Amino acid sequence: MRTAWRWARIGGLTLLGLTAIVAAVLGWLAWASLPQVSGEAVVAGLGQPTALARDEHGIPHVEASSMADAAFALGFLHGQDRLWQMEFDRLVGQGRLAEVLGEAALPIDRFLRTLGLARHAQAALATLPTPTRALLEAYAAGVNAAIDRFGTVLPPEFLILRHRPEPWRAGDVLLFQKLMALDLSGNWRTELLRARLAQRLTPAQMADLWPGQPAGSPVTLAGLAGLPLDQLAEVLPEAPPPGIGSNVWVADGSRTRDGSPLLANDPHLQLQAPGRWYLAQLRAPGLDVIGATLPGMPFVVLGRNEHIAWGFTNTGSDTQDLFIERLDPADPGRYLTPEGSVPFRTRTETIGVRDAAPVTMTVRETRHGPVVSDLVPGAAELAGSARVLALAWTQLSDSDTTVEAGFAIGRARDWPGFVAAVELYQGAQQNMAFADDTGTIGMISPGAVPIRRGGDGSLPVPGWTGEYDWLGTIPAEALPRELQPSSGLLVNANNRLVPASYPYLLTNDWEPSLRAQRIQGLLGTARNLDAEAFAAIQLDATSPLATQFVPFLLAAGADGPHRDMLAALAAWDGRMRADRPEPLLFTAWYKELAAAVYADELGPLFPSFRGLRPDFMREVLEQRPVWCDDVRTPTVETCPEQIRKAFAQAVSDLTAVYGPDWRRWRWGEAHPAVMAHRPFEQSEWLRRWFSVLFPIGGDGSTVDVAAYGPTRDEIPFGAIHGPGYRAIYDLGAGDRSRWIIALGQSGHPLSRHYADLSELWRDGRYLPMQMRAEGERETTDRVLLLRPATMHGGSQ
Repeated sequence: MRTAWRWARIGGLTLLGLTAIVAAVLGWLAWASLPQVSGEAVVAGLGQPTALARDEHGIPHVEASSMADAAFALGFLHGQDRLWQMEFDRLVGQGRLAEVLGEAALPIDRFLRTLGLARHAQAALATLPTPTRALLEAYAAGVNAAIDRFGTVLPPEFLILRHRPEPWRAGDVLLFQKLMALDLSGNWRTELLRARLAQRLTPAQMADLWPGQPAGSPVTLAGLAGLPLDQLAEVLPEAPPPGIGSNVWVADGSRTRDGSPLLANDPHLQLQAPGRWYLAQLRAPGLDVIGATLPGMPFVVLGRNEHIAWGFTNTGSDTQDLFIERLDPADPGRYLTPEGSVPFRTRTETIGVRDAAPVTMTVRETRHGPVVSDLVPGAAELAGSARVLALAWTQLSDSDTTVEAGFAIGRARDWPGFVAAVELYQGAQQNMAFADDTGTIGMISPGAVPIRRGGDGSLPVPGWTGEYDWLGTIPAEALPRELQPSSGLLVNANNRLVPASYPYLLTNDWEPSLRAQRIQGLLGTARNLDAEAFAAIQLDATSPLATQFVPFLLAAGADGPHRDMLAALAAWDGRMRADRPEPLLFTAWYKELAAAVYADELGPLFPSFRGLRPDFMREVLEQRPVWCDDVRTPTVETCPEQIRKAFAQAVSDLTAVYGPDWRRWRWGEAHPAVMAHRPFEQSEWLRRWFSVLFPIGGDGSTVDVAAYGPTRDEIPFGAIHGPGYRAIYDLGAGDRSRWIIALGQSGHPLSRHYADLSELWRDGRYLPMQMRAEGERETTDRVLLLRPATMHGGSQ
């Protein structure tokens, strides 16, 4: 027995020692994969020596001899600091995640293969002018040079997943642009949801849910019968929560302290680790630009140069339609059109699957677009083999000049040059605000938006009649724009962009105007605005949602035990501070009230529709109390009853989680920023090393957006969308411009720049945006000099 115990002990110690050795080796490999940031590096594909000077926060300032070398340098930097992030996005766009993650990733691969984004991107590359393709090739060469410098020791994700990236290609840039457009285009989900609800609700109820919109025609709804709408919704990627979008506002000299324009911009995208944005300055002959770049794209997306500044918000235009295609009764391999029966275009896609056999799928396409109902297993049988759903989307095109716009914006020097640049933009429509050093301000909204022969894009429509076909896209000269407004201000926060008199349909699904109204109110009529005032607005955490709906709660009253809570809410200023209990009380109550109001009518579709829905909820409480009645009970409930009941339920739930003393509850504890790593957030062990969480304030309606949505079970209101980049551009004095990103420059979890900016971002602080002159250096800079492997035909 003693011998057995002895051997067991020896075995245990041996195993412990081996584990320690393995951990040490893995740790060394991880450290060894940190990129080189100083000294010299000889790289293939570079034209002339190029300097990369990183400041104390890891922000690079590039000095290049040509725009091609600047693009190469940015590719090299992105590859050094964000290689896994770029590789993951590329695998998503190509529909190849299952090669790395296995069968669990098959649904997203099937979806992207059906859309065929990678095919369209590669086809579009051939249509671009030679100089633009050369810049894309230079960027790809820079990424590949960074991969070569890593050698066999790549960043940790590659090590853990046993994956090595393929070389980067110029077409990958166009794929990234289309992926961003997909992220910003969600109308077909809304269209699908509206169709599902229209089969359950009355036209009056539909009009309540979407005020001012038609509930749909009987012909259209009859055409939907039998289609696998619910099953299709289940296999689609999740829709983002309310609050996604952006803020931008610009003031001319008549409104500012020193008479020069100011522009503020903060785009709201999914919070993640590493963050979406990468800060950089690029200098080359004819180019001096600084701002936020997106790893995978070879230019500054949002920023300024020595003459102009610009910022974007998402228009939310309706660029996607679902068409019901009728199959030819005589031949299921064909479908009907106004000109008669035509065959489906088909292609076979083979998806590699890690540790499993490859999966083969056939993609069918119609004249409107790919057949998305085929994503549902057995969809043909469910639809009675008579009809399918096809997706039309402006981004499913083999020509796209958006990357040309990206390069041209950074070189623009005035409003005419900016307009000429952005008219090349064909991605998801954006509201692009502008200011220059001559005092000009403006806004223009370029992008590819369809013109429909009929219908308003609110529901799937018959594809065989031709009456709902697209006739082209809105001409560039007819897209919304405004120059030098008399008020001296332009503001957009994804709210309605054009009046009812605008001759084209952009969308019927504008975001609520809560943020825009708050920004307008804070700007007021002030004539002494400066960067500090803009920063205060950008960081504003007062919830218009709370200020509008707390009075309904106070009017309804509450039971005796809850009166002290109501008193606190009555005295509350509506600020969604992380260190206070009132924001948590309000949010939990509003969430319960939404369920009490319309979960009974919507049934299983309630989670898909659920959100802030302030316009609908206000209409219910003020004008349409019929929604407050629970149709599942024989009694008729009133709105005040449901308000009180929802508050009692919210308090009960919060008490169970956070304890009986409500004064100790904290909004930030229930509402941390969840910077989720892809894909390691799904691993309880790996997320500790790769994902980042910290308490923040705000909500989906605050100017400083922190929209909550589905996240970890133990985090009821995790913030998953927010301003990953904040910037204020001062056209009067560049040294007063400022910027910040949510985490840090590096995507390597062992780098000191992985999350070193998170506290500044959380606390509403900024870094100065310094446009350095040629040769200018800081004492804290780390400088890496890139030298070309060959120069003038000889070795270097």
